[in-house]
Amino acid sequence: MIIKKEWRILTVGDGDLSFSNALLSHQPAALTATVYDSFATMNEKYGDSFQQQLSAKNIPLIFEFDLKNPQSWTGLQKNSFDLVIFQFPLLPAFRSFTEYQERGKDVNFNTLNRRLLHLFLINSFKHFLDPQGQQLCYITSKDVKPYREWNIENSLNLQTDINYLGSINFEIADFPGYKVRNVERDKFVKDTKGTTYVWSTKKQHKISASLQGALYQDDNLCALCRAGPFTRSEDRLKHNQSKRHTQMMEFERLWLEDLKYLAEDAQ
Repeated sequence: MIIKKEWRILTVGDGDLSFSNALLSHQPAALTATVYDSFATMNEKYGDSFQQQLSAKNIPLIFEFDLKNPQSWTGLQKNSFDLVIFQFPLLPAFRSFTEYQERGKDVNFNTLNRRLLHLFLINSFKHFLDPQGQQLCYITSKDVKPYREWNIENSLNLQTDINYLGSINFEIADFPGYKVRNVERDKFVKDTKGTTYVWSTKKQHKISASLQGALYQDDNLCALCRAGPFTRSEDRLKHNQSKRHTQMMEFERLWLEDLKYLAEDAQ
């Protein structure tokens, strides 16, 4: 993950605040940390150790920060950051696993996760990032299900003027003390390989040279399934008829339908 000392950084949905606390080792110019839960809920789940450390260093903290609710952003100065970071997101827009299951009856979980990250990008560039600043959004995710099924590189910025710049490996060792938490659990997950994906309203950025471009984009590859190369047409046909590809095509169809719904709802 690329972090510069002159950047003003906002972290979104930092469950136990361990990432924000670890981020201070990179000495950003300014840092504001947000948590989706209330302080009481976070304290019950994870304790308040990282909150105390950040507060002792006068780092602004905002609890009950909801990407869908502008009223929860009132503690932020609008358009005042260079970089907004969302680490390992997985439906933090739900208060409980029961609510997660209930909402999944109406909308596919894959679509719900894409919707959340799409909204994260839109609101970050519209409300949180300084138009005269670095204009960067990071999402760090895992290369395992269900994360790899969100087509992060190709689908989240559809129907926007936001550009996908590329990705870089996330090295957790660069953030001492950071614990990747499970949703609705007081435990942390093993150090699963992570990738940080980068977006900007700028088509070219000074960090672009350090990023790897979107993968699996050639005609003999499948970007949805991250598969290939296919050297024969028979191999491509077999892949297209596979259960995996059929499922990914359905995820994509549902997402495109949801984007249409979101556009109509915004009018």
